Amino acid sequence: MVKINLLPWREERRQQLNKEFLLILAGGALLAVLSVALVMWFYNQSIEFQNKRNAYLKTEIAKLDKDIAEIKELESKKAKLLSRKEVIEELQGKRTQMVHLFDELVKTIPNGVFLESVKQQGNRLTLEGYAQSHSRVSAYLRAIEKSKWLSKPEVQYIKADDTFDTHEQKFKLTAQLVNPNAPQDDAIAEEVAQ
Repeated sequence: MVKINLLPWREERRQQLNKEFLLILAGGALLAVLSVALVMWFYNQSIEFQNKRNAYLKTEIAKLDKDIAEIKELESKKAKLLSRKEVIEELQGKRTQMVHLFDELVKTIPNGVFLESVKQQGNRLTLEGYAQSHSRVSAYLRAIEKSKWLSKPEVQYIKADDTFDTHEQKFKLTAQLVNPNAPQDDAIAEEVAQ
């Protein structure tokens, strides 16, 4: 029998397999490194894109905050202008009221009643003065009730005043100033407010 030495062939085959293994191993490592680099590049691009979106949103939010501040400023100006307009309208509506008030005071005051002071707070009048008797004050109250510019008279007090020899009665009363030309809704709203 012939002896064949297969050792060199096997050794050669083993070396070739080792080379193929190392090439596959190097290719796998290279593929892994490329895959990791690709994944890192993808995530970096995603992060960069998200950062750009965040920056865009921040600039838009800053613009909206500026617009909101301008809107608030405009609303405050609008409120001030509306309040001025209301004051002007109220003054326009009441510009003849004082003339009518003094005219009504002259028309309603009976003989024997003398006014010392007239005070106004809003639509409320406080009248102080002297009368020759209680009946004169009562007549004055009835005249105020009949007046179209004055209403709701209330006596605060009537007391004898002996400082004069005539023994006059000192009185204090309140009444509401009404505008007969105003709509009834406004008069009702004023009553509810008080």
